[in-house]
Parts: sequence; C-alpha cells; structure tokens
Amino acid sequence: MSTTMKIEVPGEGPTAALRGVLAKLLEIPDVAAIFSLRHTPGGAAMPALITDPDLLADADPLAPAFPVNAATILARLTRGGTEGIIAAVLRPCEIRAFVELVKLNQGNLENVLLLGMDCPGAFGNADYREFAIRHGTREVARTFLRRMLSGEPSDDDGPDVARACRVCEHPVAAPADGTIGLFGNDPEKVMLVVPQTAKGLGLLRRLDLPAAEEALAANRDAALASCVAERVLRRDAMFAETGAAVDGLEKLGAYLAGCVNCYNCRVACPVCYCRECVFVTDVFDHSPWEYLNWARRKGALKLPADTLFYHMTRLAHMSLACVGCGQCSNACPSGVPVMELFRTVAAGAQAAFGYEAGRSPEEAPPLSLFQEREFAEVTAGAE
Repeated sequence: MSTTMKIEVPGEGPTAALRGVLAKLLEIPDVAAIFSLRHTPGGAAMPALITDPDLLADADPLAPAFPVNAATILARLTRGGTEGIIAAVLRPCEIRAFVELVKLNQGNLENVLLLGMDCPGAFGNADYREFAIRHGTREVARTFLRRMLSGEPSDDDGPDVARACRVCEHPVAAPADGTIGLFGNDPEKVMLVVPQTAKGLGLLRRLDLPAAEEALAANRDAALASCVAERVLRRDAMFAETGAAVDGLEKLGAYLAGCVNCYNCRVACPVCYCRECVFVTDVFDHSPWEYLNWARRKGALKLPADTLFYHMTRLAHMSLACVGCGQCSNACPSGVPVMELFRTVAAGAQAAFGYEAGRSPEEAPPLSLFQEREFAEVTAGAE
C-alpha cells in the first residue's frame, strides 16, 4: 500500500490524538468496537473492548504496558465470528501471535482490523507500575515516548524496557492492516498512518486524514532501519550468550534450576493454546513411593520434579510458533530467563524450515505441510 496519511497532534499529546482517530473509527457503521489498552481505576493498563465513544477517554494504546499478550484475548473474541469489525490496536508481537493462532484455527481474521504501531518496547509488569506511579497514569505514554524516541539523553533513571523488546527485530508487524508510525518524526507533532492491506486502506481512507509528506515517510523508514540494526546486534549477542549457557543437558538443568512448576509461562504464552496440557493431568501425578525410589537412586532428588522435561516439551511443541513476545519471562516468579531460551531455540527451528512465525497469514506452519526432499542434508538425497 502506498498511501500514507498523517495524524496532526495537538497540544494534548499523541495519546489524545490517537483517541480522536479511534473515535472516528468507531463512528464507521461497519466498526462494532475498539480493542485497546485502557486505564483501569486501579491505575493498571489492561486490554478492553470499547463500544462507547465516551469511554475512549481512558484508552491508551501507546502506554508502555504489556500485562498480557492480547492475541489470546482477540482469538477468543473472534473464534466464532463477530457482528461487525473489531478494530484492534496491538503491538507487533501481538499481531504476529494472533496470525499464528488464526493458522491454528484459534481465531478469525475476517472481521478484524489489525492496527499495529512502531513499537519502542514496553515494561515488564512490575516496572510499568513503578514508571506509572513516578510519572502519573495520564502522562505515562507521553513521557515514555519522549524518553524512547526523542534521541536526546534522558535524566530519567527509571527501568529499562523488557529484554524481549530490546532484542526484537520486528518493531513493525508485516501482516497488520495498518500501522501507526511513531519512529523518525516527533510524535508530539505528527504521527503517520500507514495502510498495509487493501482492507486497511479501505477503512483508514474513511477517516479523511491528510496525506503525509514524503519526507515524513522517509524519516520513518530511516529510523526503523536503524532500530532494527541495533536490535539485531543485541539479539545475536543474546543468542550467543544463551547458547553457551545451555550447551548440554547439565548446563540446561542448571539454567532452569529455579523453575517451580507454576506453569505461568505456559499460561502467558499466546501460542501455547492446548485446552488440556499433559503436565496438568495424572500423567505427572507421581506416587510417593516413586519419588522415594528416585531419591534413593540419586541420593537426593530436586523438587519439584519434571521441570526440565516440562520446558523441553514446550520447546518441542511451540518453538516454530514463538514470536518472542517475552510474556513467559514476564510471568515467571523466579526470574528464570525463559524468553532467552525459547527465542534462541525458536530462531534455529524456524530458520531450518525457512519460516518466520507471524510473518504472513498465507504462510502455512511447517509441520502442517509435507515437502518432498526436505532436509536433503539429513536424508542425503534418499528417495
């Protein structure tokens, strides 16, 4: 799509300007609801389905909060079809996760307008609370964007964004219907609206936004390229660090030693969608005598048991669908670097199939296809 529009930002700031655009979207008869982060009375920012334009006053899609990967919620909202279009404002990793869920028949793209944003990252849950308390809920997004996008040194000694965000090479979601452009220009003055699909162009044109100057789009392109290059360097360093830390079963066991079998990472993962997980069935409900026998055999048995097997099973199940959102680490009460492990393994698994999770709705998951002469280096050309 070549038509780039712009949102002229008034003195109230970028969040207020974006709320105005969402209100215009909600006026379109085809659009039934807005799905976006919204401030709660307690000060948190949580996903909300908004149908009343007056309640958009608390919407804040630019807040640096990431309490859950909202792809799982949007999948539930669309699984059986919807009456009217849901305009969902999501982070790139949420859009990519939703695309993977659609491929697994867990969601539906038909009545959804996927609006992404140039993503500067977000805080972990505890860090967001600290940042919001320090700067005030109403100013949290504005302060965060100034800190991340101004290019000027910040005297704010607050928390950094989550590591998953610092190593994410996808600040824009390719399969989004449209993206809110924040990079390369001052979001206190202007934001871009970039349609990316025919559906997105058709709906976004109805907002009657002015066309953006070519210079604004060029500024954005340059800033995105710089951001991606910087993040790729960090990502590759993380892969090397993590690969060395888990090189062998003994090292992997030590890496995961803090796991308490709470299964928070499984619940938080947007692409771990099984209705019943084998690890919460009686398959792993061991008898007391079994634990005692294992302890006698080894001299000491680490408890809870099966933590290593649990993570290896999850890696085998969903490494091809991992989008690197980092919610697994965000949810871990023990600080186990789950994201680093899963991203490192997923990168190798996806590269082996020439696949990238969430890249395109038309790209079938590798294990759903049979390819003749696949992995010739393994089969040695056998017929």
